[in-house]
Amino acid sequence: MPSHRATTRSRSRPERPAKQTVLGSDLSRRRFLGYVVAGSTVIAAAELGRESLFGSTPKASALAVPSTPQTPEIYDLSDAIRDAARPTANLIRVKVNRDNTVSFALPRSDNGQGIITSTQMIIAEEMNLDPDQVVVTLADARPELVFNQLTGGSTTTFSTFTPIRVAAAIAAGRLLDAAAAEMGQDKAVLTSRAGSITDTAGKALSFGELTAKAAAPVTQAVQVALKDREKFTVIGKPRTKSDAREMVTGKKKFTTDLQLPDALPTVMCRAPDLNGYPRSVQNLDQVRTMPGITDVVKVEGGVAVRGNTFGQCIDAVNALKVTWANGTEHGADDASVLKKLRAAELPLVAPKGPGSLEGDFVFYFRSNASLETNCAIADVKANSATIWGPSKSPIAAQAEIAKKLGIPQNSVTFHVMEGGGSFGRKLFFDAAEEAALISKAMGKPVKLMWTRSDDSRQGRTHPMATCRIRANVTADAVTSFEIRHTSVATEVNPGLSEAISAAANKAPLGNLTVSESIFETTQFTPYNFGASTRFLNEVDMGFNTCSMRNIYSPDVATARELMVDRIAAKLGKDPYVFRSEFAKQARYKAVLDRVAQEADWGKSMADGTAQGIGMHVEYKGAAACIVELDCRPETVNRKIRSARTGPRVTKVTYVVDAGLVINPRGLEAQMMGGINDALAMTLTSSLHLTDGHFIEASWDNYFYTRQWNTPPEMNIVIMDSDAPEPGGAGEFGVAATCAAIACAYAKATGKVPTYFPLVHKDPLPFEPYPTSPPVPPSPTNGLQTTF
Repeated sequence: MPSHRATTRSRSRPERPAKQTVLGSDLSRRRFLGYVVAGSTVIAAAELGRESLFGSTPKASALAVPSTPQTPEIYDLSDAIRDAARPTANLIRVKVNRDNTVSFALPRSDNGQGIITSTQMIIAEEMNLDPDQVVVTLADARPELVFNQLTGGSTTTFSTFTPIRVAAAIAAGRLLDAAAAEMGQDKAVLTSRAGSITDTAGKALSFGELTAKAAAPVTQAVQVALKDREKFTVIGKPRTKSDAREMVTGKKKFTTDLQLPDALPTVMCRAPDLNGYPRSVQNLDQVRTMPGITDVVKVEGGVAVRGNTFGQCIDAVNALKVTWANGTEHGADDASVLKKLRAAELPLVAPKGPGSLEGDFVFYFRSNASLETNCAIADVKANSATIWGPSKSPIAAQAEIAKKLGIPQNSVTFHVMEGGGSFGRKLFFDAAEEAALISKAMGKPVKLMWTRSDDSRQGRTHPMATCRIRANVTADAVTSFEIRHTSVATEVNPGLSEAISAAANKAPLGNLTVSESIFETTQFTPYNFGASTRFLNEVDMGFNTCSMRNIYSPDVATARELMVDRIAAKLGKDPYVFRSEFAKQARYKAVLDRVAQEADWGKSMADGTAQGIGMHVEYKGAAACIVELDCRPETVNRKIRSARTGPRVTKVTYVVDAGLVINPRGLEAQMMGGINDALAMTLTSSLHLTDGHFIEASWDNYFYTRQWNTPPEMNIVIMDSDAPEPGGAGEFGVAATCAAIACAYAKATGKVPTYFPLVHKDPLPFEPYPTSPPVPPSPTNGLQTTF
């Protein structure tokens, strides 16, 4: 989070005309088909057809060579995920309860991004309720939803916005019909507010009183129109997260806070090598007699220890004497992985000419560990299993756990818990699968928690990659722009969160096929650069990787925007002016113009400091960022004990057009989080691979953005938009900020960076922990290391 001196401003109305129209259907003018579902109270659901609600006409500048439409302009990952969810939209239902609340089981995973709050707001808007009257919980794994229980790609609100509104509108209409019949009034004269329907005489009936009368004996198809945007009173108004007080007071319950009968703390002893496994254990019986320990068993990923406390489990883990088999990357290091990537790079095909510019950039491994370590509770019986844990792909998790246990999928109950961070990590269910196997082996319930060292050394990472670009430039235009991205394979094994695509991904080359599809539907060069191509090649080397926040975009955007600055310099143009002139759409130009205005682009800066600009287009939106970076020696070389320092961003100006905004406060928080991720990925945070393992073993030596790296000033501007639906927000703060930081560094130092993060090759400010014992000791000198 920003320091106490930080200032953030979020404005939905620009100070000068900047409003851009996004072409598409107006949701409030259409009628939607839905259902009143048979039941004893009002239950409503949506039925959705295909609509296209985003897009605008590309318009080239007078000088630019127009680029043909790229895949994401026509059909992007958001479209694919929403279309996959459509067939089961009618299984997502809004229910009106007798206690005057409305309940909704959200088939998505909230890991702090605030989708529970925004969903409350969407339902409250359509039903004229206060959001506090809407109870949103997370749905258990529901295989019948097929593709409709995946949380990823910043698509939750985009894919659920219309079906939730339709279901809520049908429920509201049904209640009005019941009230009109009960009061003997025309429903046109009735008013609904805060869970009560009132007639002209002031008589009121609550939703709770009406829900049984409004219930349907059989499921009925109905049509409904949604509320006009001009009448919104909840959507678009800033709202604090509904669980904010519980979070700051420690009352919020996460997986390891659950107290379930006999589910005792459990920790794994893991190999020193990445993905190593135990061959034998010399002292099992001795460790079983240690204080508080109830069980010690060898499982496929290591040795599991169950005890009365996590501390006792960790002591036992460190006491184990294990003979380990080599891991999947035994002996490998950064240099050997990079060599394999270089050998797999695809060629740049546009002929080199006198106006050619080329860039070659390396992005090192970064940790995908979140604040909440991997965790799960499992209770496996002879013919059934119950799992509790955070999961963004619970259907796939349920299916895989059932397969590993040898029981039917419907014999596994997966309770989706709210998570403490994810950034793509919880698309994978390693902890849930491990917990189930350990519980089966022990014959007892277990509460599994990965340690910090597990997350850092054996957890999932953002893969190492190279990105190469060639641009052919004439006297006044760009005629071709090629991107070739080569990466350690990004695992996407959960597929679209159900068993079919998850299994397909595990077929030979299946994972690579999905990765190629994701790359093609997300990566987009938003400038008129003539013949524009983008290709991905991935190399499977046996690493544990993940669709870490923004997947390919931070790396590709950084490389692309650095090259855009070089092209602008070659043409003798200011970086902002060049981008504005060559932007493919008016919507992109608008965010560029606004960010330049807000940041006072081009102002005088001290030697060793500079502004940098970056733009990124994804998630049905557009964003532009300007940072101010201090690279002066007194800043770069400042000494902070056991810390990564280096260049410091002193100000961030971020302008985002994310379509229709549900909760401006939530959107602003999402951008702030993405900005801090970008600071880490570009400046300080990476994993160092040495002899087959990552040497970072905890947050104290993995340098995510710290207080001394955080900008004192942050200005976030939310653009007004005519888009009829919300776009994606969860990852949208990252890529443009990464790019802006890189461009500022090149300008401040006069040297274009070629690898990231910028300090990756600097001497380490810490002594690596040994790999044995596997869990580093907790510090006991807290008073001596207090800053």
